[in-house]
Amino acid sequence: MKKCIALLATFAGITAGAQHYEANWQSLNTRGIPSWFKEAKFGIFIHWGVYAVPSYAPVLENSGLSYAEWYWYRISEGNKDFRTFHDKNYGSNFQYPQFESQFTASMFDPNQWADIFKRSGAKYVVLTSKHHEGYCLWNSAEADRDWGRPWNAVTGTPHRDLLGDLTNAVRNAGLKMGYYYSLYEWFNPLWQKNKPRFVTEHMIPQFKDLVSRYKPSIIFSDGEWELTDTQWHSPELLAWLFNDSPVANEVVVDDRWGSNTREKNNGCTYATSEYGSGMNANVVWEENRGIGHSYGYNRNESLGDYKSSHDLILMLVDVVSRGGNLLLDIGPTADGRVPVIMQQRLIDIGDWLATNGEAIYSTQPYKQSYQ
Repeated sequence: MKKCIALLATFAGITAGAQHYEANWQSLNTRGIPSWFKEAKFGIFIHWGVYAVPSYAPVLENSGLSYAEWYWYRISEGNKDFRTFHDKNYGSNFQYPQFESQFTASMFDPNQWADIFKRSGAKYVVLTSKHHEGYCLWNSAEADRDWGRPWNAVTGTPHRDLLGDLTNAVRNAGLKMGYYYSLYEWFNPLWQKNKPRFVTEHMIPQFKDLVSRYKPSIIFSDGEWELTDTQWHSPELLAWLFNDSPVANEVVVDDRWGSNTREKNNGCTYATSEYGSGMNANVVWEENRGIGHSYGYNRNESLGDYKSSHDLILMLVDVVSRGGNLLLDIGPTADGRVPVIMQQRLIDIGDWLATNGEAIYSTQPYKQSYQ
């Protein structure tokens, strides 16, 4: 009798943990969002790619034109500020992919980065596995095949699995590791020629490779606005992620899965605000922004363009008091250094959290905002 009861209990436990999600939002929204994310409160965002070589954008407050990681797109569209800088410093015939040879990561020390993140008091890290330029920080076969050139950090100039090395260091430091992943790529030949084929032959297998190989705790999807969730096959992809991937139970995902998905599907995705004032405390949300005006490193920013440690701590407190997480971005240099001023800001936040962390981690939002 006892054996029967034990077997029934075991079967019930397996059944309870094996919920199957269908490839539609109604089913996916029954999953919920793993509680660790809501308790973590503070994470580090990292924008690192070939754009770290020119590392330039005009300094404009509250403007997407201040994002250095958009350099390739801006010079291609003929933006005056970007184009003038590019032609003066590199020549009008210099093509953006030529910057890859200078993306060396020669000074990259993942253990030193992870130590800074640990000392900052952050609980998770999110690295750009691939931004809109399509360059991957791991060995992606799809990247090289469809670009027709070495377009990842292993086959390219660094000759190193930058994503894998940082992932190991971050986890060894006791933090959770996640990845930003751009669904689209501005100038990928297949994307420009045939978007449906790009989705099924490039994006989906590349995404599954990233997840299966590195097992992220977070996926920060982006670059979704060109197609709807149906065209991206997002419900099917998330059903695979929540049912069959190696991180099915732990992974947390944002709300950027199609031109029609932001601030929707709060049952399985968290909402995102960007250099904003945050979201409604009734939903799980995260504010993401840089220490300065850009996500990718911008050599054009000066000391006055960076928020002080005091102001960043106030921002963290404000975001958390209203039920959100703060994902604070750093932009490393092309040779793999975290700028010292960014290190200093993170360590200052960590010193404050060492004393006051009880008022931040695992807290509930204040009932009435004083905005």
